Amino acid sequence: MISKSIILKPRTLVSRAKKLNLGKPCLMGILNSTPDSFSDRSRFFKLDDALEQARKMINDGADWLDIGGESSGPDSQDVPLDEELQRVIPLIQKVRMESDIWISVDTWKAEVARQSLEAGADAINDVTALRGDPELAKVVKEFQVPLVMMYSKDATPRTTRQQLDYEDVLDTIKRFFRERIQFAESNGIQKKQIVLDPGMGFFVSGTAKYSFEVIRRISELHEFDLPLLLGPSRKSFLAGVTPERTLNFKERDIPAAVVSSIALWQNVSVLRFHDVEQGRLLIDTIEALKSGA
Repeated sequence: MISKSIILKPRTLVSRAKKLNLGKPCLMGILNSTPDSFSDRSRFFKLDDALEQARKMINDGADWLDIGGESSGPDSQDVPLDEELQRVIPLIQKVRMESDIWISVDTWKAEVARQSLEAGADAINDVTALRGDPELAKVVKEFQVPLVMMYSKDATPRTTRQQLDYEDVLDTIKRFFRERIQFAESNGIQKKQIVLDPGMGFFVSGTAKYSFEVIRRISELHEFDLPLLLGPSRKSFLAGVTPERTLNFKERDIPAAVVSSIALWQNVSVLRFHDVEQGRLLIDTIEALKSGA
């Protein structure tokens, strides 16, 4: 059963002198400057190509760009610190010169986070939820910026194909977030600066049914009174929705739109999407449906 839409108090993220109003769902465009992105491959690995994609995402209606220089999916490779910095810092600098759009850096490394914030980023998106680098919490506290903390069954920065089984997947995710929020607060991070991402696909389990259950019941995570982020775009759990064959990355966009609609109806605050033009239309449609326009 899908949880009902509920009314939440308006939320605003604050990053130094900037504010991001989450009164309506925010669209986060995914920009991977990596040679091994599971979806984009190496399309945006070169700086000029990545910058052009950033411009397109902004023109297509993105509210937020999430820039990453290291893949976290199964079979991805470790990226040395210097290499990750070379991938993200020049891109952040160039985007910031052209636009005031909200930017997060998708990293678990404290030094990448620090230099990204100095280059103009506004937030940190950490797939390890502060488990990967013990120094990252200090950077978030020092700069007083928002932090996205994602649930992952794996404590390492990259996930595995493990088909983990759950007695109750939402209860597990809730326990995880309680512990990580407590850890963040004990390290000087304000709770109001945290965004929760329940993870999708292999981050939850190699068994697809658990990701679908998270989406059906995602409103239960409103008990934390924090913004929720969902990133189902092109994820592995969508590949098998058609019994006859396995969907490729681009073919997963329609299934991603369906599950995103269900999550948005339950008041997810941030939608993380590859195809920004589709994501914008999706959010606008759900908002029109809610308002009766």
